[in-house]
Amino acid sequence: MKSSFTFAALAVALPLVSAQTQAAAYGQCGGTGYTGATACVSGFQCHVYNDYYSQCILGSASSTTSSCKTQITVSSAAKSSSAAANATSVATASSSVSAAAYGSITLTYSVSSAEDTSTAVKVESTSLPASSSSGAITESSQASSSSAQTTLQTKVATTSVKVATTTAAATSTLATSSAVATSTASAASTGSYPSASGSKFVIDGETGYFPGTNSYWIGFLTNDSDVDLVMQHLKESGLKILRVWGFNDVTSTPSSGTVYFQSFAGTEPTINTGADGLARLDYVVKSAEAHGIKLIINFVNNWTDYGGMAAYFTYAGITDNTQWYNNTKAQTQYQKYINAVVTRYPSSSAILGWELANEPRCTGCDLSIMTTWITDTAKYIKSIDPNRMVTTGEEGFGLTTGDDGTYPYTTGAGGYNFATNCAIADIDFCTYHLYPESWDVTPTQGWGNDWITNHAKACTAAGKPCLLEEFGASDNCTVESSWQATALSATGTGGDLFWQYGDTLSSGESSQDGNTVYYGSDLYTCLVTNHVTAIDAQ
Repeated sequence: MKSSFTFAALAVALPLVSAQTQAAAYGQCGGTGYTGATACVSGFQCHVYNDYYSQCILGSASSTTSSCKTQITVSSAAKSSSAAANATSVATASSSVSAAAYGSITLTYSVSSAEDTSTAVKVESTSLPASSSSGAITESSQASSSSAQTTLQTKVATTSVKVATTTAAATSTLATSSAVATSTASAASTGSYPSASGSKFVIDGETGYFPGTNSYWIGFLTNDSDVDLVMQHLKESGLKILRVWGFNDVTSTPSSGTVYFQSFAGTEPTINTGADGLARLDYVVKSAEAHGIKLIINFVNNWTDYGGMAAYFTYAGITDNTQWYNNTKAQTQYQKYINAVVTRYPSSSAILGWELANEPRCTGCDLSIMTTWITDTAKYIKSIDPNRMVTTGEEGFGLTTGDDGTYPYTTGAGGYNFATNCAIADIDFCTYHLYPESWDVTPTQGWGNDWITNHAKACTAAGKPCLLEEFGASDNCTVESSWQATALSATGTGGDLFWQYGDTLSSGESSQDGNTVYYGSDLYTCLVTNHVTAIDAQ
């Protein structure tokens, strides 16, 4: 496998000027929706990484291969026997480029092609360029730095140097991500990335049915101890999967200390990588790694909570969600945000899968709109992270199997056909949700059991796992435990995640939305302890 070097600091140190006849060093020079210069400044060539992004990298336009030399100097605080033994990669030097400081390491390198074949020590950093001390980066600089993270690569040696940076105020060119800038565990070191095998998931080498839960709020916590507490309780309980919000969009600048991930407050969107931005998601990933929890991370919300698709409206010149799915401006920024998140965790052991959205719907749309959007977005994610699974985050509407005529079975409920989406090549597992009370269907328990069984049949036909990703029935143990038992016994289902997890944090109890299951409660025993016991007994 390959490991990405992060050249973000260099990208900021060099000027990024969009209104030139030539694209700047490490600037964008092509891709879907791009309208700027396609020729690079002297000494750089426009390299096509995928349909959506091309970048000016070192090298002449006629050059296709080159040498690469990477020298790594590890500070005394970060030195280890591994670092000392693998301090320098072997290759032939070309030209010199100024050094870029990354917390406790310094990289001095020269590169004119992303396709170098020399062997190098793997060094990872999630530090990104900053436009201010808050860590927010502009659309243009994000395109440059995030692409560099995924595509300027060298072959990985058998031993890796892991470097953790510490939180520091940003200067003119660099902002560190958080107290946790680097993953402390990699899938490579544990054997494999999570995957699917038929109707089951394969996690840490074990094929089976896995339980889990949802916590939309964990990435917005500002106390690391609270995050660790939740992860420890999940681990102790036997829950393996946690679905979290990977988005938090705003349309006005929040007060200092308020966590947000992407802002549409200015004329151009900015992605916040500072201590009150994606650094908070970084810590969730780090803590999940330490506790053996696997994460599903999504990128946008169908609903207006935490911004959602509506946050893009003014910027994209649209007025509703149905326009968002095929609006070029909205989709270009959405994919830039995806890139910013996905490339932060190139080898983390904690990522179960990437999710396109929370409950995407295109009500009243032609079914092709959603199918095309899912196909294109999943393909894009796979182009930057081919090792991780991808799913939709949909509610499972438009199911023809077992159709009883109720509204959720119709394609009009979400503007899509469940089986069609499930069959898309780059979708690795298929999600559905279950809220009979909200959907006004009865009887709650019986209808829900049929919904589970019918989706399992559809997933069996597709040869992929179904994940009962959200379910709730006003905290009713009898009803919800019945659904869990049905899902566990239904061929075609690989796991279930109740909505939602609750705990007592340093600030008090987490949010109760009518379906919250608090750690240590009787309901928790019913839906977690007893369910995990039943799974283990299989």
